[in-house]
Amino acid sequence: MAGRNGRTVRDLRRANRTAVLQRLYFDGPLSRFELGPATGLSSGSVSNVVADLVADGLVEEAGSVDSDGGRPRTLLRVAPASGHMIGVDVGETRVRVELFDLTLTELARAERPLAQQRYDVDVIVGHIRDGIAEVLAAAGLPAERLLGAGIGVPGIVEHSADQGAVVHGQTIGWDAVPLEARLRAGSPLPDTVPYLIDNGAKTLGQAEMWFGAGRGARNAVVVLFGSGVGASLVTPDVEQGRAVEWGHLTVRVRGRRCRCGALGCLEAYAGAESLLARWREEGGRVPEGTDEETALTALLAAAHPSGDESADPVALAVLEETAEYLGAGLSDLINLFQPERILIGGWAGLQLGTRFLPAVRRHAVSYALRHPARKVTVDLGRLGPDAVTVGAAILPLADFFARGGRRPEPAPEYPVPAWRTALEERAPH
Repeated sequence: MAGRNGRTVRDLRRANRTAVLQRLYFDGPLSRFELGPATGLSSGSVSNVVADLVADGLVEEAGSVDSDGGRPRTLLRVAPASGHMIGVDVGETRVRVELFDLTLTELARAERPLAQQRYDVDVIVGHIRDGIAEVLAAAGLPAERLLGAGIGVPGIVEHSADQGAVVHGQTIGWDAVPLEARLRAGSPLPDTVPYLIDNGAKTLGQAEMWFGAGRGARNAVVVLFGSGVGASLVTPDVEQGRAVEWGHLTVRVRGRRCRCGALGCLEAYAGAESLLARWREEGGRVPEGTDEETALTALLAAAHPSGDESADPVALAVLEETAEYLGAGLSDLINLFQPERILIGGWAGLQLGTRFLPAVRRHAVSYALRHPARKVTVDLGRLGPDAVTVGAAILPLADFFARGGRRPEPAPEYPVPAWRTALEERAPH
């Protein structure tokens, strides 16, 4: 039966379970007494919900604390082994697959390097399938126990009723690739375990906002700095985060050709691929036959050698130019969105690290308007190279929360993903 607002008793129970689960997840362990004010539920409702969650194996006791003159209060927490998620990062140098328990503790991982074939769709699909099978076997976990597999990809992701998640990745040569349908055909996962696919910069941003350097911020931009550059915007209006094709802002009219085909994109100056290309063009000794991560390590060693060696002035100049372009690009984000924080992640951003950051900050402030520039901080993300996989695993976790801790039921072949609503209603940071 539906009430005046259209909500049924089942909807109310699901919402109450979600509220208790989220509070225990983000703020636990908590007692039943503390859960009342934290969730806004009555003591009776808290007791009923907790009893249901304990019976379902989702919540367990975690010790006790003294109360004011009464009996000790039992603490409750989310049971780590009550659910498992897979996170996949379709990156620029490798496909990384990780298996997590419900508290996002890593249980197993598999990596597949990307070489000459790089973004061939069949190769990527094969890497994802093989990686999922490998981590499940390593942990001895049946596929049916999974809540879902979240996947972060480069490009714009759209969801259609007939094909599920479709990826438009112009820079990698993907034109409306029905990735979800391709994965589902011959999938190692049963039909009841969903694939949840979104932009990699967005999953990075979600991870940093939930568990990393973005906690506590209402307005932030999380930047993915790898072969190219991308960003995720989080504001009170789009709390679930929105991928921003920031790397394809035009920073120089008739400038360098970007891998998307246009001229003068930020990515053509600030991405690691461009950075290494410019070092090579200026006579830098880029190691032959190596991947981008190894080549960037060599550039940093040339610019900042150890011991008595002198620095390579060409490498230093290329790094400074890259820092200026990246800072100028950040100034656009500062002027447009006036964020409290800008966080830089991605393999190249983490590799360049703290040595590179002061120059980026200096240029960002110099190009931005003074008022918003005074209010923003620019820092590195805290979650390291696994941030995209953690963020991808959040997609099935959020879907799990949205269902009140219930596992997905058999549904239409490509349903509208519930995790989008869940991220919009996620717990405060």
